[in-house]
Amino acid sequence: MKVVNRDKSRSGFIERFASVLTESGFPRMPARVFAALLAADSGRLTAAQLAALLHVSPAAISGAVRYLVQVNLASREAEPGSRREHYRVHSETWYEAIARKDQVLDRCERSLRDGIDVVGRDTPAGARIAETLAFFEFMQTELPAMLERWRARKREFGFVNAKRPGSIGRSKRERVAAAK
Repeated sequence: MKVVNRDKSRSGFIERFASVLTESGFPRMPARVFAALLAADSGRLTAAQLAALLHVSPAAISGAVRYLVQVNLASREAEPGSRREHYRVHSETWYEAIARKDQVLDRCERSLRDGIDVVGRDTPAGARIAETLAFFEFMQTELPAMLERWRARKREFGFVNAKRPGSIGRSKRERVAAAK
């Protein structure tokens, strides 16, 4: 599959979405690679295709992909009979990434409990850490129900094998108006 950067609209989307991710704390190059994978119809590209599309070096792609794989937003796939790897973003990317946060939340909670013991529960620092711990515990409690609601909504929208129904991509106002 040859990737030619002729589609200015797609390139514009990639850069705009990458900027949004970067402004939210995401490293710039992984944000660009993630957006490019997300915007590819196949959801998968090689390092050479990504480098050509984004006008960057293969080394920049390698570091970005390493980051995306580490945070479970992309995966590497070997191409049978070739040494070339494809990088893929899956339709369940956000669900999977958030579902895996359970383990991270557990580690954070343990560390925060240790922090409370170190600084003392009755100190201003202890109060801030306790509030942070309470938030993480709340997230841990709410996450399973939220993910179940997402699965139900996904079924409602007919998301199967990354097919996109017509109602997705419209603003909330447009979806509400269409439902009336």
